[in-house]
Amino acid sequence: MAGAARRGILSRMRAMTVTSFGGPEVLQPADLPRPEPLPTEVLVRVVAAGVNPVDWKTRAGKGMAAVLGEPPFVVGWDVAGVVEAVGHGVTLLAPGDEVFGLPWFPRAAGAYAEYVTAPSRQFVRKPPGLSFEQAGGLALAGLTAWQILVDTANVQPGQRVLVTAAAGGVGHVATQVAKARGALVLGTARAEKHEALRRFGVDEPIDYTAADVAEVAGSVDVVVDLVGGSADLAATLGPGGLFVNVPSAAPADLAGAVEARGATYTGFLVEPDHEGLFALSQIVEDGELTVEVARTFPLTAAAEAHAVGEEGRTTGKLVLTL
Repeated sequence: MAGAARRGILSRMRAMTVTSFGGPEVLQPADLPRPEPLPTEVLVRVVAAGVNPVDWKTRAGKGMAAVLGEPPFVVGWDVAGVVEAVGHGVTLLAPGDEVFGLPWFPRAAGAYAEYVTAPSRQFVRKPPGLSFEQAGGLALAGLTAWQILVDTANVQPGQRVLVTAAAGGVGHVATQVAKARGALVLGTARAEKHEALRRFGVDEPIDYTAADVAEVAGSVDVVVDLVGGSADLAATLGPGGLFVNVPSAAPADLAGAVEARGATYTGFLVEPDHEGLFALSQIVEDGELTVEVARTFPLTAAAEAHAVGEEGRTTGKLVLTL
């Protein structure tokens, strides 16, 4: 093959693009230019990409659609892979390093593709004991949990932390982070998932379909609400408590109900965080955190992964593999 033709092939990549706002079927394969790293950036060959609610919400025209603009675009922010090349000035990573990260969020990262580029400090080396599939599902969920429980709530040993949707992608990581901080962890899920909750470090599983969560939980110090549910959860908090609402949608009366009890209410959106990624890799290596991969899909089955995710019954993470 002639050199120019070969370079042309190498400068292209496979990706799954959102062709228009809509259902999973709008995810279609595409042949796109391969990005090149700018100074301080790395080119990462993607081995695994996590599938998250923000992905399918954005595909449907919600989520980060206002940030990404009109289709076509490539969704996905969770990345695990291998550094292929580095731009000028990069000192922490080198070609061949196995890495994971949350590049660019909420701007487009394009993780549903063979390659991504991003600032080098939006990645860290993958812990050796974590598979690429697990690492591909860690960054977004892990940083969400870390930034809420450590940076925002500063959870201390002995505090009571309630996590809703505790078996889900963010939830199962948040329970482990809270446990690693020495908290007593309460988590909501259907009864059939309680065994998994205990495996994730939940001390008191609560079946939200069979009980009043606030009544069963009693008094807690921190609520991490991953559902955007009822303002009734405010009843679990007292003066000095903290309610963190993660979904963009929340009951209109939720903040007022929390503040009426002398507690603090805040919304939350995760952001790239080199220090947080490093801290997560450390607790993985210490055996205090793992990632439950519920199911993997090839890149070309991204639409199927979205359909499964939107059912809302996944324990752990869904991951695309390349």
